[in-house]
Amino acid sequence: MARPPSHRLGRRSEWAALLLLLAKGYRFRHRNWRGAGGELDLVMQRREEMVFVEVKARSDALYGGAVAAFDKKKQQVLVRVSAAYLSRYSLWERPCRFDLITVERVGGMLPWRIRHYRDVFQPNRGRQF
Repeated sequence: MARPPSHRLGRRSEWAALLLLLAKGYRFRHRNWRGAGGELDLVMQRREEMVFVEVKARSDALYGGAVAAFDKKKQQVLVRVSAAYLSRYSLWERPCRFDLITVERVGGMLPWRIRHYRDVFQPNRGRQF
């Protein structure tokens, strides 16, 4: 069964994000890690810091584009799944942050623009963890 174009776009965007982060010196840990009712697109490490990366791709700017798709509900899922990840690998002592990488079509067929937003939100640790 053929996958929808949006699925292919998402997978290709994750690969582009991974390559970008590797070029910036990040170390790869996991891709599409599943747990606690959700998925982590990329888990990277920068020195001792764990970096949980959400990748959002959009082929057009309708409805606010890729950044708008990273809403509070998605952030809550990301926090919950990252907590499961930290527990699974006994990494609670490590500093953590949440990054967003967007991949968007700028106009027509090409070019595509990839942006890396570091430390995009701070979880409410009292409620989420």
